[in-house]
Amino acid sequence: MSVKKIQIFDTTLRDGEQVPGCKLNKEEKLIIAKQLELLGVDVIEAGFPISSPGDFEAVKAIAAQTKEATVCGLSRAVEQDIRTAADALVGARRPRIHTGIGTSDSHIQYKLRTTQEKVIERAIAAVKLAKSFVEDVEFYAEDAGRTDNEFLARVCEAAIKAGATVLNIPDTTGYCLPSDYGAKIKYLYENVKGVEKVRLSTHCHNDLGLATANSIAGAINGALQIECTINGVGERAGNTALEEVVMIMRQHPHLGIDTGINTKLLSATSALVSDMMRMPVQPNKAIVGSNAFSHSSGIHQDGVIKHRETYEIIDPRDVGVSDSSIVLTARSGRAALAYRLQKIGYDFDKFALDKAYASFLQLADRKKEVVDEDLHQLVEQANLVSA
Repeated sequence: MSVKKIQIFDTTLRDGEQVPGCKLNKEEKLIIAKQLELLGVDVIEAGFPISSPGDFEAVKAIAAQTKEATVCGLSRAVEQDIRTAADALVGARRPRIHTGIGTSDSHIQYKLRTTQEKVIERAIAAVKLAKSFVEDVEFYAEDAGRTDNEFLARVCEAAIKAGATVLNIPDTTGYCLPSDYGAKIKYLYENVKGVEKVRLSTHCHNDLGLATANSIAGAINGALQIECTINGVGERAGNTALEEVVMIMRQHPHLGIDTGINTKLLSATSALVSDMMRMPVQPNKAIVGSNAFSHSSGIHQDGVIKHRETYEIIDPRDVGVSDSSIVLTARSGRAALAYRLQKIGYDFDKFALDKAYASFLQLADRKKEVVDEDLHQLVEQANLVSA
């Protein structure tokens, strides 16, 4: 079966950095951009150049540093935005200007206070101006998730005629259900003239916890680029998590879609972004959370010890984690205790293990987690002898 390559557009340094308290300076952005290129992302959205002199300089520096990935600068459908983005991207080997405008009734009526026809005019003008500076122009239809499909198709067709190479279909408010978002992408492929000449892109927010599911639904229905962030950082409830969409495709080869991401660097990249943004990763976060490969239930521990795939669908080494973790708590069984005791040099027969387990349970009821130091003391105090 042939596998379609899904490009990964990382917007950690732009959309991700919009999280309150997560501002990055230029040096930090350069370090993360270098790691993203090592990770294998196809596009790095380096920032919003018009927003501040600091962001302009950061985009300019990342453009000069990056060797393989496309470097993208965001702009509104405003002439000065586009010109400033073009200036910031002058040193890029593969520059892209990302420009666009709101297309939903809500945006047109309340934010832009204009008409559908005027939105199309502004979209065409923005794409044409961006195209005069760079060959690669991405157009975003903001709030496409809540935009009428027929009007959205008209906007997309106009953007293609104006020279767009990528069409971004954002679920800006995280409103869509996966079935609806997938159907929207499918509708555009079937109804937009010239769509075969461009790449459709997903950009999903996580307000209802559906960003990853919506992005995958988009890719299944023909989108060839997914916009995402490390750890899912981003506005409000965040963006699509890069590590999640990448591993979903990797674990479901029957979908016929995959990326060029070096998954063994996912854990290290997650830790780097978390540290630099001062944004802790929740322990139960999929793929990169500290508990993602940890087991404390006795039933689960016994299964994993006997055969890892009983309770783990991903080999932790595939995402850069050295091994699964057997965490000893009051819910742990004899198998887990024996396993951890062997790891620190003790090998007990059944009688000694039963005695150790009785002492262990008393200790575990007093502590949230029993660590190796506790086990050494337990063995000493119980006067147990290893076989």
